[in-house]
Amino acid sequence: MTTSLLVHGEPALLARKAEWLERLAAGGRASPQTLAAYERDVRQFLVFLTRHEGRPARLADLADLRPADLRAFLADRRREGVGARSLGRGLAGLRSFLRHLEREGLASTAGASALRAPRHGGSLPRPLSPVDALSVTEEAGAMATEPWISARNVAVLTLLYGCGLRISEALGLPGNALADPRARSIAVAGKGGKERLVPLLPAVLAAVADYRRLCPFDLTGEAPLFRGARGGPLRPQIVQREMARLRGLLGLPESATPHALRHSFATHLLAAGGDLRTIQDLLGHASLSTTQAYTAVDSVRLMAVYENAHPRARR
Repeated sequence: MTTSLLVHGEPALLARKAEWLERLAAGGRASPQTLAAYERDVRQFLVFLTRHEGRPARLADLADLRPADLRAFLADRRREGVGARSLGRGLAGLRSFLRHLEREGLASTAGASALRAPRHGGSLPRPLSPVDALSVTEEAGAMATEPWISARNVAVLTLLYGCGLRISEALGLPGNALADPRARSIAVAGKGGKERLVPLLPAVLAAVADYRRLCPFDLTGEAPLFRGARGGPLRPQIVQREMARLRGLLGLPESATPHALRHSFATHLLAAGGDLRTIQDLLGHASLSTTQAYTAVDSVRLMAVYENAHPRARR
């Protein structure tokens, strides 16, 4: 029996799924990106069930899922080339949906809770060296034809490195942000709407002030601070493209991305004596274990210095 996978669940199940997503959005417990990922992950599981059963998935199918059912789904995704990190996130989204159904008395999370998330290698962040990070911020406007666009590129990349912002956080700043040249910190809305205060370096304020002075668009109010060439919100793809050009200009590796500037911020602070808890707060990490990845990066750097500099290591 062939079933269209466009219809991957019966109406009652799809209604519960929509209700779950609405509750997550209303509670501010998940960012729009997380919501989109969770929706996609649960949809993929329901498509798997639909294909397996030869009919649209039902609420009853989720009432008592076994670990074997979920392992079969993960194995199916693995055969499609999906990595362990994505599989783990997909399992987290499915568990969240099952918890929602369990509160309504419609499912059990026992099977999903008994299943361990796939292990992944946990690749280390790849920061730039201090010299390369400074070169990026200094040369960021070198290839722009418009002076205001040149200043914009410098301001955005200086924010990423100087404040450790995610690109979405920098591009989400409103027009009235960083307008006061005497400001000492900025409030940043991170993942899940969680707000944190990040100190401002004079270099960051100067770069943004230069951009404000040259930008031809009105930067007051709640409209985006950073604009595209036609005045609309600056898109992340534009910043990524400019960073790719800088890689060619400066001879940097492919790992030199806008997000690598955030990694550089954290790694360079740690190398200068910053403590993990403070860096965790500055980055907006929910878990200290996420921040601890930078200690491994710093250990790798220290070993490289040792092997290159110690007389015994060079013999």
